[in-house]
Amino acid sequence: QVQLVESGGGLVQPGGSLRLSCAASGINFSIKGMGWYRQAPGKQRELVATIFSDYSTNYADSVKGRFTISRDNAKNTVYLQMNSLKPEDTAVYYCNRPPGATLLGWGQGTQVTVSS
Repeated sequence: QVQLVESGGGLVQPGGSLRLSCAASGINFSIKGMGWYRQAPGKQRELVATIFSDYSTNYADSVKGRFTISRDNAKNTVYLQMNSLKPEDTAVYYCNRPPGATLLGWGQGTQVTVSS
C-alpha cells in the first residue's frame, strides 16, 4: 500500500525557515521523480518543486532561490528546505509524483503559516 506522510510544517515569522519532510512507503522510491505541491485557501493546488531520479530539480518562479528540494533514497524521503518565507507561502504542503506521472494517493499534508 502506497503511503505519503508529510511533516515539518508550523507557524513561522516572515523571513524565517522551515524544513518539510515527506516519507514514502509502498513504492520503488529511488527511481521515481517526486514533487512538493501546495494549496492555499481558496486556491488551486500548485507545483512548487520537483526532484527527479537523477537529482535534477525544477522550481516554480515564486520560490526559486528560496526553496531547495532534496531526497534521501535510503530513507525513502524527500525534503523541502524553505528559507526567506513570505506570507504568500502560507498553504498546506503536499508531496506526490510530478505532473505527467501517475499520481499517488494524497497524504494529509502539512500546514505552513507565515505570519508575524
